[in-house]
Amino acid sequence: MVDTDGETMADLPPSAKLVFKVLEYDGPLTQKQIVEESMLSARTVRYALERLEDIGIVDEDIYFADARQSLYQITDPVAADGCGVDEPRAKEDACCAE
Repeated sequence: MVDTDGETMADLPPSAKLVFKVLEYDGPLTQKQIVEESMLSARTVRYALERLEDIGIVDEDIYFADARQSLYQITDPVAADGCGVDEPRAKEDACCAE
């Protein structure tokens, strides 16, 4: 497994950032729907979702319309710098340091 200590959105590959944006704009989606929206390969989407889940940005839930699939959604709003939208932007905060 990948060591994700201290990893933020800025550290993720472009494919993971694209998957995040697709989920941000289109709401909860299945992996197949993310593949269609992002035009990335299924393997790339799986990897991106794994990375996003590892750092706690995306949650996987049961898709009740088809229990063989999972539904992915963003856990909390995240700013472009990887910090929560509601987090204060203090200089002492390592996450949001500029």
